[in-house]
Amino acid sequence: MNKLKYIFILLITAGWAGQSVAQKAITLMEAVDMALANSHQLKLDHAKIDQRYAALKESEERKLPNASVSASYLRLANANVDYKIKSSGSSGQGGGFPSVNSAVYGLLNASLPIYAGGRIKYGIEAARILADAAKLDSTHQRQDIIMNTVESYVNLCKARAALKLMNQNLEDAKQRVTDLANLEKNGILAKNDLLKAELQQSNVESSVVDAEDNWQLANASMDILIGMADGTMLNPDTSELSRKVNPGSLPDYLSMSNKRLDMESLEKSKQAADINIKSIMAEKLPSLQLTAGYVAADIPKVLSITNAANLGLGVSYNIANLWKLKSRIAQAEAYKKQIEESEAILNDNIKQVINKNYYSMLSTQKKVEVYTKAIEQATENQRITKNKFINSLATTTEVLDADVALLQARLGSSFYRADALVAYFKLLHSAGLDLYKELQNKN
Repeated sequence: MNKLKYIFILLITAGWAGQSVAQKAITLMEAVDMALANSHQLKLDHAKIDQRYAALKESEERKLPNASVSASYLRLANANVDYKIKSSGSSGQGGGFPSVNSAVYGLLNASLPIYAGGRIKYGIEAARILADAAKLDSTHQRQDIIMNTVESYVNLCKARAALKLMNQNLEDAKQRVTDLANLEKNGILAKNDLLKAELQQSNVESSVVDAEDNWQLANASMDILIGMADGTMLNPDTSELSRKVNPGSLPDYLSMSNKRLDMESLEKSKQAADINIKSIMAEKLPSLQLTAGYVAADIPKVLSITNAANLGLGVSYNIANLWKLKSRIAQAEAYKKQIEESEAILNDNIKQVINKNYYSMLSTQKKVEVYTKAIEQATENQRITKNKFINSLATTTEVLDADVALLQARLGSSFYRADALVAYFKLLHSAGLDLYKELQNKN
């Protein structure tokens, strides 16, 4: 009875231990969706877009009328005033004027811009273009996040595959040591050969520790990227690595790059720079406004004003702008030139990256084919070597070497299949294609 109770307690404890570490199966598409939903960078970009549209709204509000209201109440001291112009009937000492000790007045002024040399129109147009550029930048940043998630997910798959292969290799190494130990006991195998096998087992155990560390690190990085709780163990779908890819041709990718979002954003910035130059030059022109006002005042015993309204046109012309704007125009033109050169530099860099990613993709795909054949060759070599060893035609070293060759072929095949997928998505990303749509299309 006590024994059954002890087993029951162990089972409950094991269940609690298994629940202490959360686990989650996750596909590549799910990882991308979570990374996009939890990206602080995208939230920052959205705040920048909101700021741009608020600036656009401010530019549009400049077409609206301006209005101001002011009112004052003044308490006046009993000043000594000697009026040189005498009022009729006065005694010559100014005594005919009342004593003034307070005053109240109010002003209402309004103006509506009719013509400002195009400055308001240019301001609205530039603000709208910059808002569009901010949206393009955000969308481009979204593609960067997707690419980063694909790389992290593939690294997670690689780490998991490596750990699985190393654990399998460790089991094989342990079994090999057991078999050789039996042969050594029976005097069939030299002690030195057994030590070689034990040494290889120790090396494999060390590799398993490294593989475990890599797995934990890749898992932690993925948790942070997609916004999962710390310590959540992810179970990636390694079948994602078998996606079919269509390499296409290099000229096709180069032509597609003309529509990259960052290139379009720079083009928008250049358009805004053009409009800024026009806006500065428009300051050389006069401004015309429709003006209106109302005045009311009351000075007890002296003056009272009501219904003093006015309506008219106002013209303003800053003549100094004719010679003071040259430096500002030069700065604006220099800024536009910087954008043009940045656009040329980016275009050159894009071509270089596309060429690099295209040939890297072809290279990794060829290596996948090479390692697929290598697995077949290493498997057959291991079988032949083991048979020769059983018949005393091969040494222990040859058997161990055959095992290592098979492990390297399996690791190489697993890694390069993963790298081929990353290389393909890097190529798509560098050409400016929509990675999210590509992920949705598994055919």
